[in-house]
Amino acid sequence: MDGIYKHQRYIYNATRKYYLLGRDRLLDELQPADGSTILELGCGTGRNLIQAARRYPRARFVGLDISHAMLETARASIARAGLSSRIEVHQADATAFDLSVLCGQAQVGRVFISYTLSMIPPWRQVLPQALQAAGPGGRLHIVDFGQQEGWPRWFKAALFAWLRRFSVYPRAELEPTLAVLARDSGAALDFRRLYRGYADYAVLTKPV
Repeated sequence: MDGIYKHQRYIYNATRKYYLLGRDRLLDELQPADGSTILELGCGTGRNLIQAARRYPRARFVGLDISHAMLETARASIARAGLSSRIEVHQADATAFDLSVLCGQAQVGRVFISYTLSMIPPWRQVLPQALQAAGPGGRLHIVDFGQQEGWPRWFKAALFAWLRRFSVYPRAELEPTLAVLARDSGAALDFRRLYRGYADYAVLTKPV
C-alpha cells in the first residue's frame, strides 16, 4: 500500500471526491452518542475522520490504516485541522488488530469502512473483526463500489478496468457475506444500493 500511495496521497482527496460516492451519507448516519468513540478501518489520509469530527464535536475518533505513508498525511491533515486532541490514528492490519492495545478500549460505539474492502484481498476477514469492535447496540457502516446494476455495460466495464489499475476490485459477494455474518452474530442488516448500484451501503446493528 505504501508503494501505491507514496505519491497519490498528495492528490488523493482532490481526485476521489468525484467518484467515492456515499461517503458523506455514511458520515451523516453515524449519529454517535455524546462521549462515544468512532473507529474507521482504512482511514487513509484522514479525510473522513476530520469530516466526522467536525460533524460530531462530542465524540472521539480512531483511525487504522496499514500504510505508513497515508498515516503521515493523515496526521499532518488532522493537526492542521486542529483536531489532534480528538482524533488518533495507528498503523494496523484491518484483518487482525487488537483495539484495546491500540487505543485502550476493546469496543466502540460505531465502526465504519469507506471504500476500503475493495482494496483488501482477504476482505472477508475484515468484517468479523470490524463487527467485533462495535459494542452492544453499536453499528458497523460500510460503503464501497457496487456492481453498477443500473448503469450501461460499457460504463461498468470501463469503471472496473480503471479501478483495476489501482488494485481496486468491487466485491460482488458483499451482500451475501454480510447476511451470513448478521445471521451468525445476531445483528440486523440494512443493505442498500445507492445511485443505481454505483455504490453499496450496508449497516450492521448489533443487539444490545
